[in-house]
Amino acid sequence: MITKIGDILLGVGHLRGVIFDLDGTLADTGGDLIEAANATFRHLGHGNVLDPASDAAVAMQTGGRAMLHHGFQTMGLARSEAQIEELYPMLVSLYAENLCVHSRLYDGCAAALSALQDAGFALGVCTNKPGSLAVPLLDQLGISQFFGALVAADTLPVRKPDPGPYFEVTKRLGLDVNKSVMIGDSVTDRETARAAGVPCVLVRFGPIGDQVRELDPEHMLGHFSELGALVAEILVPNS
Repeated sequence: MITKIGDILLGVGHLRGVIFDLDGTLADTGGDLIEAANATFRHLGHGNVLDPASDAAVAMQTGGRAMLHHGFQTMGLARSEAQIEELYPMLVSLYAENLCVHSRLYDGCAAALSALQDAGFALGVCTNKPGSLAVPLLDQLGISQFFGALVAADTLPVRKPDPGPYFEVTKRLGLDVNKSVMIGDSVTDRETARAAGVPCVLVRFGPIGDQVRELDPEHMLGHFSELGALVAEILVPNS
């Protein structure tokens, strides 16, 4: 399959791009995110509140503030947005100290990224994770070299599902947005792609599994080994 994709794009160069979400799409980061939230709750005297298995979707799809809200709701405690904002820096600090202890790339991810890069696709990351966490995480996962641009939660005044971050990634890659595709795992990614007017591929191996069908994406991905052929089908006519 790598040879086929390379033949399709031989000499085309970086005219087409693939934009990835990070958490729940490239890597299973739920364990480290949950541990950071639980460490925050332990600091407050509550013990471990979130479960690494059942709360993985909250962790990877909605972020730190949502984990804090969810934890307090689980305990039957109400906390205001202001109170959550006060606690959020503690969670971020604890997470940064143990960013990639349990986090792992999904099977076949690195090989798929390498194949796309070798075939001439430009690759970028569009994430709602703060840049101070996203950049070192990609480094520690060993895949930062594949990406020509990253737009994080704090890069612009807006975040996904606003299309602004997606447009910014394609701009930094020198791409026509209409020659790109969004790869994600959540309703946020689905709505980002819809707002940007680009095709959306949702992974079936992420935190909500086959439930991504309910989000009505144009395409679904069952394993990273299928990504090259799928991207070629979407972005390279008559492939």
